[in-house]
Amino acid sequence: MTASRQSWIGTALALAIIAAWLALHVYGVFFLDLRSMAHLPQALLLLAVLTWLSVGVYIVAHDAMHGSLCPANPAAGNLIGAVAVWLYAGFTFRRLAPKHHAHHRQPGSADDPDFAAATPDRAFRWYGQFMKTYFGPREVLTMCLRVGIYMLLGARLENILLFFAVPGLISSFQLFYFGTFLPHRHLPAGGAGFPDRHRTRSNEYGYLMSLLTCFHFGYHHEHHLHPAEPWWRLPAVRRP
Repeated sequence: MTASRQSWIGTALALAIIAAWLALHVYGVFFLDLRSMAHLPQALLLLAVLTWLSVGVYIVAHDAMHGSLCPANPAAGNLIGAVAVWLYAGFTFRRLAPKHHAHHRQPGSADDPDFAAATPDRAFRWYGQFMKTYFGPREVLTMCLRVGIYMLLGARLENILLFFAVPGLISSFQLFYFGTFLPHRHLPAGGAGFPDRHRTRSNEYGYLMSLLTCFHFGYHHEHHLHPAEPWWRLPAVRRP
Protein backbone atom coordinates (compact mmCIF):
# COMPACT_ATOMS: atom_id res chain seq x y z
CA MET A 1 0.00 0.00 0.00
CA THR A 2 1.33 3.45 -0.90
CA ALA A 3 1.99 6.05 1.79
CA SER A 4 -0.59 8.33 0.17
CA ARG A 5 -3.36 5.73 0.23
CA GLN A 6 -2.55 4.70 3.81
CA SER A 7 -2.61 8.36 4.83
CA TRP A 8 -6.00 9.03 3.26
CA ILE A 9 -7.58 5.94 4.83
CA GLY A 10 -5.91 6.44 8.21
CA THR A 11 -6.81 10.12 8.41
CA ALA A 12 -10.43 9.48 7.38
CA LEU A 13 -10.83 6.75 10.01
CA ALA A 14 -9.10 8.85 12.66
CA LEU A 15 -11.30 11.88 12.05
CA ALA A 16 -14.42 9.70 11.98
CA ILE A 17 -13.54 8.12 15.34
CA ILE A 18 -12.71 11.47 16.95
CA ALA A 19 -15.81 13.17 15.51
CA ALA A 20 -18.09 10.34 16.67
CA TRP A 21 -16.56 10.39 20.16
CA LEU A 22 -16.81 14.17 20.37
CA ALA A 23 -20.44 14.30 19.20
CA LEU A 24 -21.61 11.60 21.63
CA HIS A 25 -19.49 13.04 24.42
CA VAL A 26 -21.07 16.48 24.03
CA TYR A 27 -24.55 14.97 23.80
CA GLY A 28 -24.07 12.85 26.91
CA VAL A 29 -22.40 15.52 29.03
CA PHE A 30 -24.66 18.43 28.10
CA PHE A 31 -27.96 17.19 26.72
CA LEU A 32 -29.04 13.77 28.03
CA ASP A 33 -31.38 14.14 31.00
CA LEU A 34 -30.39 11.51 33.56
CA ARG A 35 -33.19 12.54 35.89
CA SER A 36 -35.67 10.58 33.77
CA MET A 37 -35.61 6.80 34.17
CA ALA A 38 -36.99 6.57 30.63
CA HIS A 39 -33.53 7.57 29.42
CA LEU A 40 -31.72 4.78 31.30
CA PRO A 41 -31.42 2.33 28.33
CA GLN A 42 -30.16 5.16 26.13
CA ALA A 43 -27.66 6.21 28.81
CA LEU A 44 -26.26 2.69 29.19
CA LEU A 45 -25.92 2.27 25.43
CA LEU A 46 -24.23 5.65 25.15
CA LEU A 47 -21.84 4.73 27.96
CA ALA A 48 -20.85 1.51 26.17
CA VAL A 49 -20.32 3.21 22.81
CA LEU A 50 -18.36 6.08 24.36
CA THR A 51 -16.10 3.60 26.15
CA TRP A 52 -15.37 1.78 22.89
CA LEU A 53 -14.78 5.02 21.00
CA SER A 54 -12.47 6.20 23.79
CA VAL A 55 -10.31 3.15 23.09
CA GLY A 56 -10.36 4.13 19.42
CA VAL A 57 -9.35 7.72 20.17
CA TYR A 58 -6.27 6.47 22.01
CA ILE A 59 -5.42 3.98 19.25
CA VAL A 60 -5.51 6.87 16.77
CA ALA A 61 -2.85 8.62 18.84
CA HIS A 62 -0.90 5.38 19.12
CA ASP A 63 -0.72 5.09 15.33
CA ALA A 64 0.49 8.69 15.17
CA MET A 65 3.34 7.80 17.54
CA HIS A 66 4.52 5.21 15.03
CA GLY A 67 4.05 7.47 12.02
CA SER A 68 1.49 5.05 10.58
CA LEU A 69 -1.52 7.37 10.87
CA CYS A 70 -0.47 9.67 8.04
CA PRO A 71 2.92 8.58 6.66
CA ALA A 72 2.67 11.01 3.74
CA ASN A 73 2.44 13.92 6.18
CA PRO A 74 3.87 13.03 9.62
CA ALA A 75 3.28 16.54 10.97
CA ALA A 76 -0.45 16.23 10.27
CA GLY A 77 -0.48 12.76 11.85
CA ASN A 78 1.25 14.09 14.96
CA LEU A 79 -1.25 16.95 15.21
CA ILE A 80 -4.20 14.55 15.04
CA GLY A 81 -2.49 12.32 17.60
CA ALA A 82 -1.90 15.27 19.94
CA VAL A 83 -5.55 16.28 19.76
CA ALA A 84 -6.64 12.68 20.33
CA VAL A 85 -4.59 12.10 23.51
CA TRP A 86 -5.63 15.46 24.93
CA LEU A 87 -9.29 14.71 24.34
CA TYR A 88 -8.82 11.24 25.79
CA ALA A 89 -7.30 12.15 29.16
CA GLY A 90 -5.42 15.43 28.99
CA PHE A 91 -2.22 13.68 27.90
CA THR A 92 0.61 15.43 26.05
CA PHE A 93 1.68 13.70 22.84
CA ARG A 94 5.33 14.74 23.12
CA ARG A 95 5.56 13.22 26.63
CA LEU A 96 3.67 10.05 25.78
CA ALA A 97 5.47 9.12 22.54
CA PRO A 98 9.00 8.63 24.02
CA LYS A 99 7.65 6.26 26.67
CA HIS A 100 5.85 4.22 24.05
CA HIS A 101 8.98 3.95 21.93
CA ALA A 102 10.89 2.86 25.05
CA HIS A 103 8.34 0.06 25.39
CA HIS A 104 9.12 -1.09 21.85
CA ARG A 105 12.90 -0.94 22.40
CA GLN A 106 12.87 -3.06 25.57
CA PRO A 107 9.51 -4.88 25.75
CA GLY A 108 8.84 -6.90 28.86
CA SER A 109 12.01 -5.74 30.64
CA ALA A 110 12.77 -3.58 33.66
CA ASP A 111 13.44 -0.72 31.22
CA ASP A 112 9.96 -1.03 29.69
CA PRO A 113 7.70 1.71 31.19
CA ASP A 114 4.62 -0.37 30.33
CA PHE A 115 5.82 -3.54 32.09
CA ALA A 116 5.47 -4.48 35.76
CA ALA A 117 8.60 -6.55 36.37
CA ALA A 118 7.64 -7.28 39.99
CA THR A 119 4.12 -8.50 39.16
CA PRO A 120 4.19 -9.75 35.54
CA ASP A 121 1.14 -12.00 36.02
CA ARG A 122 -1.12 -9.84 38.23
CA ALA A 123 -3.42 -7.60 36.25
CA PHE A 124 -4.62 -5.14 38.89
CA ARG A 125 -1.23 -4.45 40.45
CA TRP A 126 0.23 -4.02 36.99
CA TYR A 127 -2.62 -1.68 36.06
CA GLY A 128 -1.97 0.41 39.16
CA GLN A 129 1.66 0.85 38.15
CA PHE A 130 0.57 1.57 34.59
CA MET A 131 -1.71 4.39 35.77
CA LYS A 132 1.00 5.90 37.97
CA THR A 133 3.36 5.95 35.00
CA TYR A 134 1.01 7.83 32.69
CA PHE A 135 -1.54 9.69 34.80
CA GLY A 136 0.20 12.27 36.98
CA PRO A 137 -0.53 15.67 38.56
CA ARG A 138 -0.54 17.45 35.20
CA GLU A 139 -3.21 15.15 33.80
CA VAL A 140 -5.27 15.40 37.00
CA LEU A 141 -5.14 19.20 36.86
CA THR A 142 -6.09 19.24 33.17
CA MET A 143 -9.07 16.96 33.75
CA CYS A 144 -10.22 18.99 36.76
CA LEU A 145 -10.07 22.16 34.67
CA ARG A 146 -12.14 20.51 31.95
CA VAL A 147 -14.72 19.38 34.49
CA GLY A 148 -14.87 22.91 35.88
CA ILE A 149 -15.39 24.38 32.41
CA TYR A 150 -18.09 21.81 31.67
CA MET A 151 -19.94 22.76 34.84
CA LEU A 152 -19.63 26.47 34.06
CA LEU A 153 -21.19 25.70 30.67
CA GLY A 154 -24.14 24.07 32.38
CA ALA A 155 -23.28 20.37 32.52
CA ARG A 156 -24.54 18.39 35.51
CA LEU A 157 -21.96 16.53 37.59
CA GLU A 158 -23.66 13.15 37.13
CA ASN A 159 -23.50 13.56 33.34
CA ILE A 160 -19.82 14.47 33.50
CA LEU A 161 -19.09 11.41 35.64
CA LEU A 162 -21.10 8.98 33.52
CA PHE A 163 -20.12 10.19 30.07
CA PHE A 164 -16.61 11.50 30.67
CA ALA A 165 -14.99 9.98 33.75
CA VAL A 166 -16.48 6.47 33.58
CA PRO A 167 -15.77 5.83 29.85
CA GLY A 168 -12.23 7.13 30.38
CA LEU A 169 -11.57 4.80 33.31
CA ILE A 170 -13.14 1.71 31.73
CA SER A 171 -11.39 2.30 28.42
CA SER A 172 -8.04 2.74 30.15
CA PHE A 173 -8.40 -0.69 31.72
CA GLN A 174 -9.68 -2.11 28.43
CA LEU A 175 -6.61 -0.76 26.62
CA PHE A 176 -4.32 -2.04 29.34
CA TYR A 177 -5.91 -5.48 29.64
CA PHE A 178 -6.24 -6.36 25.95
CA GLY A 179 -3.34 -4.31 24.63
CA THR A 180 -0.68 -4.69 27.33
CA PHE A 181 -1.44 -7.24 30.02
CA LEU A 182 -2.67 -10.18 27.93
CA PRO A 183 0.03 -9.79 25.25
CA HIS A 184 2.96 -9.29 27.66
CA ARG A 185 1.93 -11.18 30.81
CA HIS A 186 3.97 -14.06 32.16
CA LEU A 187 2.09 -17.33 32.17
CA PRO A 188 2.24 -19.93 35.00
CA ALA A 189 5.01 -22.49 34.91
CA GLY A 190 4.51 -24.78 31.95
CA GLY A 191 2.59 -22.20 29.96
CA ALA A 192 3.55 -21.11 26.48
CA GLY A 193 6.41 -18.65 26.40
CA PHE A 194 7.06 -15.81 24.00
CA PRO A 195 7.92 -16.55 20.37
CA ASP A 196 10.82 -14.09 20.11
CA ARG A 197 12.67 -11.12 21.62
CA HIS A 198 9.57 -8.92 21.48
CA ARG A 199 8.22 -10.82 24.51
CA THR A 200 4.64 -10.60 23.35
CA ARG A 201 1.90 -12.74 21.93
CA SER A 202 -1.35 -12.11 20.07
CA ASN A 203 -4.89 -13.01 21.00
CA GLU A 204 -6.86 -15.57 19.01
CA TYR A 205 -9.98 -13.46 18.56
CA GLY A 206 -11.78 -13.17 15.26
CA TYR A 207 -12.08 -9.87 13.41
CA LEU A 208 -15.18 -8.53 15.17
CA MET A 209 -14.13 -9.42 18.71
CA SER A 210 -10.65 -8.06 18.04
CA LEU A 211 -12.15 -4.78 16.84
CA LEU A 212 -14.54 -4.51 19.81
CA THR A 213 -11.96 -5.30 22.48
CA CYS A 214 -9.08 -3.09 21.38
CA PHE A 215 -9.27 -1.95 17.74
CA HIS A 216 -7.09 -4.95 16.76
CA PHE A 217 -4.32 -3.89 19.14
CA GLY A 218 -4.64 -7.36 20.67
CA TYR A 219 -2.84 -8.62 17.54
CA HIS A 220 0.13 -7.44 19.47
CA HIS A 221 2.91 -9.65 18.19
CA GLU A 222 2.11 -8.50 14.68
CA HIS A 223 2.19 -4.91 15.90
CA HIS A 224 5.66 -5.34 17.41
CA LEU A 225 6.90 -7.05 14.26
CA HIS A 226 5.37 -4.40 11.99
CA PRO A 227 4.98 -1.17 14.03
CA ALA A 228 4.55 0.89 10.85
CA GLU A 229 1.26 -0.88 10.10
CA PRO A 230 -1.85 1.03 11.28
CA TRP A 231 -4.45 -0.59 13.50
CA TRP A 232 -6.84 -1.29 10.61
CA ARG A 233 -4.17 -3.24 8.72
CA LEU A 234 -3.24 -5.62 11.56
CA PRO A 235 -5.88 -8.30 10.69
CA ALA A 236 -4.44 -8.52 7.18
CA VAL A 237 -0.89 -8.70 8.56
CA ARG A 238 -1.96 -11.50 10.89
CA ARG A 239 -3.38 -13.65 8.10
CA PRO A 240 -0.79 -16.13 6.71
